[in-house]
Amino acid sequence: MTSNIQYVQMPVSESMNTMVEHKLEKLQKKYDDIINADVFFKQENDPKGKGKICEIRLSLPGPRLFAKSDTDNFEKSLSETVHDLEGQLRKRKTILKKY
Repeated sequence: MTSNIQYVQMPVSESMNTMVEHKLEKLQKKYDDIINADVFFKQENDPKGKGKICEIRLSLPGPRLFAKSDTDNFEKSLSETVHDLEGQLRKRKTILKKY
């Protein structure tokens, strides 16, 4: 699996890169159909205190999977996004059976 991590209008963080790679490796071990992962980190001004956005798009056979989280912390956004994708992958695995 290849991963592409992009930071939109913010500086690159090596600690976030390693955290993303670690979480994507866990997904890859459970679901080996993943071909590519595109990860986007965005920061927006939000009066509610949120604005730290993480978006992940996974490419696999069939339609792509997408999840997005907006919280007050990038680590929390990443965890929620990966958790959402894990649920989508689990659902897809039960629907698509290999023959």
